[in-house]
Amino acid sequence: MSTKKLNGTVIVTYRCNARCTMCNRYKAPSKPEEEISVETLKKLPRMYFTNITGGEPFIREDLKDIVRELYRHSDRIVISTNGFFTDRIIDLCKEFPQVGIRISIEGLEQTNNEIRGLQDGFNRGYTTLCKLVEMGMKDVGFGMTVQDRNAADLVPLYLISNRLGMEFATASLHNSFYFVESKNIIRDRAMVAANFEALINELLKSNSPKKWFRAYFNHGLINYIYGQKRLLPCDMSFDTFFIDPYGDVMPCNGTREKQVMGNLNTQSWDELWQSDDAEKVRAKVRCCDRQCWMIGSVSPAMHKYIWVPLWWVFRHKFLRFFRKKKYSMYELKVVRDYRDGKVTKAQLDALSTCEL
Repeated sequence: MSTKKLNGTVIVTYRCNARCTMCNRYKAPSKPEEEISVETLKKLPRMYFTNITGGEPFIREDLKDIVRELYRHSDRIVISTNGFFTDRIIDLCKEFPQVGIRISIEGLEQTNNEIRGLQDGFNRGYTTLCKLVEMGMKDVGFGMTVQDRNAADLVPLYLISNRLGMEFATASLHNSFYFVESKNIIRDRAMVAANFEALINELLKSNSPKKWFRAYFNHGLINYIYGQKRLLPCDMSFDTFFIDPYGDVMPCNGTREKQVMGNLNTQSWDELWQSDDAEKVRAKVRCCDRQCWMIGSVSPAMHKYIWVPLWWVFRHKFLRFFRKKKYSMYELKVVRDYRDGKVTKAQLDALSTCEL
C-alpha cells in the first residue's frame, strides 16, 4: 500500500430528496443494492482529507458505519448535505463530534427553496446548523452554488454565517456527468462577479487568515465564470480522487464524460491506482480544457502551490492596510476587456462548458 496520503471524495449514493435546478442527479439515482459497501471502503488508502457526498448522503441508513470506517483511513472528514434529515445528522454528530458538516443553502429563504426544490428547505437546513452549533460542533457551515438567481444573496448569507461563527463555502455553476447537466451557464457575468467582489472584500477585512485564502478561492471563481485558464494547475488523479456509488474511481466530478481509473469492488487499491487505465486517465487530465474551479480540486492545489495564493493574499492585505485599496474584479484582464467591449458575451459563452 502506498504511504503517500491522498485527498479523497466518496460519493456514497446518487439518491437525492432535493430537486435542484442546476443538478439533475436525482433523475439518475443509484439503487441501494448497487451502492458501495463498507467492505469495499476498507480497501481505501490513507487520506489526509475525505469528503462524503452524494446525492444526499444521509439517505444511506448505514452512513455511521461508513464514517466509522473512513476514520480508520482519513485524518479529517467533511460531509456535504442539504441538511433536511436533521435527526439523522444530529445522531451521527453525537458519535462523531469531530466530523465536519457543510449544508447546502442556495440563498435566503425564498431563493433557496426555489432553487433546491425542497419545501421548507431553508428552515430545515438552517435549523440543523443552529442545533449543531448548540451541540458544540466546531466544523459546521454553509455551502452555496452561486448563479444569476441567487448572487444577490451571497454576501447576506455570508454575514449570517459569520455572525454564527460558521464556515462559508462557495461554488459556481458547473456542467458534468456528475451533475447530469450540460446547460448550466451564468448569463450576467458582471453582476455575479460584482457580488463575488463584495464577498472577497468582506473576507479580506476579517482577521482570519483562513478567510483571506477563501478570498483567493473566490477570486478564482470570478476568473472561472469568465471562462479563463485555471489560476493553479490541476493534479486530480495524481494525489486526489473521487469514488462513486458503483465503486468506480475517477479523477474528479468535473469531466464531461465519466473517466474511470478502475473499480474498487473488483481490484485492490494498488492494482487500481497503478493500472494502465489509471495512467490513461492521468494523461487526459494533463490536457483537460474544462478549467474547473471546484473546491475538491482547488484546495489540494492551493496547499501544493501555496506560494501563489500566499503572494495574492499578501499583496491584497498590504494594499488594504497601507493604501486603503479594496480588491477589484477588474484586476483580471478579461473582466476589463469585457467592460471595454474588447470581448463579447458570445465569446465568453463559447468558453464555458455550457452546451446550448
